[in-house]
Amino acid sequence: MARLTQLRTYTINKGAMDEFVAVWRHQVVPLRRQFGFIVDGGWVYAEANKFVWMVSLDGTSDEWEAKTKAYIESPERQNMKPNPADFIAHMDITMIQSVMED
Repeated sequence: MARLTQLRTYTINKGAMDEFVAVWRHQVVPLRRQFGFIVDGGWVYAEANKFVWMVSLDGTSDEWEAKTKAYIESPERQNMKPNPADFIAHMDITMIQSVMED
């Protein structure tokens, strides 16, 4: 089964990084895992107000889309307080592919 990975780079609103990281750690990560995703890690590039993380799934593109839709539409995500999106000024989301050999 193929592993699909998404590289997500967010520009966080000035002064909001610590609060965003807390929400990401304690709410986003557990909920993503609940929906079958693998959170590969998260990193802060403080000088540029950037937060970078990778999320993966063992499966197909169709499974990725279905699980993402279920995650986004879930009551837990819809009612997340604070809403992590409120901290994000800009986001870049890219599907990436590993070149590592098994």
